[in-house]
Amino acid sequence: MVTGILVFSQTEIYFKYDEAGNQRYRGDNTNAKQATDNVTNPTGNPTAQQTAEQKFWAEVGIYPVPVKDILTIQWTSVVDELIDTVSMYQYSVVSWNFQQKNMPNLNRQVQINMTGYYMGVYVLSFTLKDGRVYTKNIIKE
Repeated sequence: MVTGILVFSQTEIYFKYDEAGNQRYRGDNTNAKQATDNVTNPTGNPTAQQTAEQKFWAEVGIYPVPVKDILTIQWTSVVDELIDTVSMYQYSVVSWNFQQKNMPNLNRQVQINMTGYYMGVYVLSFTLKDGRVYTKNIIKE
């Protein structure tokens, strides 16, 4: 994270940039030094966004991986209200192989019969109700 200060006619303007050079903050707020953003901070500690994803995956169980027949995906009640859809597609193909809207009758579990699927890498995708998308790679043997 790069931080810069520009002094112009007695007004300090603060700038913050991420590692890629994208501007994340610009303003005259004197509290800008404490402003947080959703990128890795200079100490290398995980940010709030990374921590939220780690917390999400801690509440989700996916087994067996690699999968041969039935892939079971379970989640706890902690993240049940967050999940909108569970989807899966083959890594090299654009179309969805599986897509399921989260409903109360699922009992926080989805099972996917993958016996007819080709061997390879599949992307399991959780779309949350707030628009966030979390993905994991699944290997089919």
